[in-house]
Amino acid sequence: MLWPMLALTLAFCGIAVLAVLSVRVYTQVRRLARQVSDSSARITRAAEDLERATGPLSAQVGAVRRDEGAAQGH
Repeated sequence: MLWPMLALTLAFCGIAVLAVLSVRVYTQVRRLARQVSDSSARITRAAEDLERATGPLSAQVGAVRRDEGAAQGH
């Protein structure tokens, strides 16, 4: 009777350890997902800022090219 009880005890302890580890993995996955979401939002904001910053610059480059083209044409 000792061996079956020992086997049941070890099986229960094994399941308990797996449950604790699965909860820890779940919390880490949620934390990682939150960080990925925050990073994605920051990257999106940075891309929008870059787009806004390049608007006036592209207009200036276009004007310079037109001026160079006109100077070479004359």
